[in-house]
Amino acid sequence: MGIHIVVCIKQTPATSNVQIDPVTGTLKREGMAAAINPFDEYAIEEAVRIKERLPGTTVSVITMGPPQAEESLREAIARGADQAFHVTSRAFAGADTWATSYTLQKGIQKIAREKGPVHLILCGKQTNDGDTGHVGPGIAAWLGWPNVAYVKKVESIDDKKVVVHRMMEDGLDVLEMDLPAVVAVIKEINEPRVASLKGKMNAKKAAIAKWTEIDIEAEKSKIGLAGSPTIVATSFNPPPRKGGVRIEGATVEEKAKNLVDKFQEMKLI
Repeated sequence: MGIHIVVCIKQTPATSNVQIDPVTGTLKREGMAAAINPFDEYAIEEAVRIKERLPGTTVSVITMGPPQAEESLREAIARGADQAFHVTSRAFAGADTWATSYTLQKGIQKIAREKGPVHLILCGKQTNDGDTGHVGPGIAAWLGWPNVAYVKKVESIDDKKVVVHRMMEDGLDVLEMDLPAVVAVIKEINEPRVASLKGKMNAKKAAIAKWTEIDIEAEKSKIGLAGSPTIVATSFNPPPRKGGVRIEGATVEEKAKNLVDKFQEMKLI
């Protein structure tokens, strides 16, 4: 029996030169090249791999973002997803992770009402712009579902349970969870595929649903910048680091003595 997987993705800046608006404390996205958040690529791939080994599985993809985020949804379809949903409105702009996870779970509930029950939600462990790792667990909290992050392997799955391997500092945890559940994956889980020609053709002709805050029945007090309980009070570039001090010496012993002398001079010892 197949299952219904929803993959949450985000379109993020395809650059390391990320700029912050000093007034709002949010990212400046206008005119910036964008792509699927790299960590989300692994979530898409894992969903497609599960579909390939579990006949009857459907993979849906959802994102909250501006109109241009549709490009990332079509890329996900090109890589093997079946359908995509775009939660988009000016009302969602500036959302923090609390408001973002609220909005996405409202979208996922609408997917479930229209396309059938959702068994598994997959996310990348974090985004390359915010780097918080909050959204996956946040979605689970809103839905009241079990969740696990830092997943390196999906060992087995059916319509009732999933067994995963979670990466830990001291090794691996093997966990079994009842479905529905939320899983956030790490890049070690797989190697994302390149979109096939057939996939690209499917993506080009796919009809992508576009939903506003009204469509997903979201409370206005919980979305966008105004509904975000956390704010960026200030942002700034760190000052450039000054050059270090080179400790010289003809022998190891002399270098050690000179290092101790320097520490004493700086009153560190």
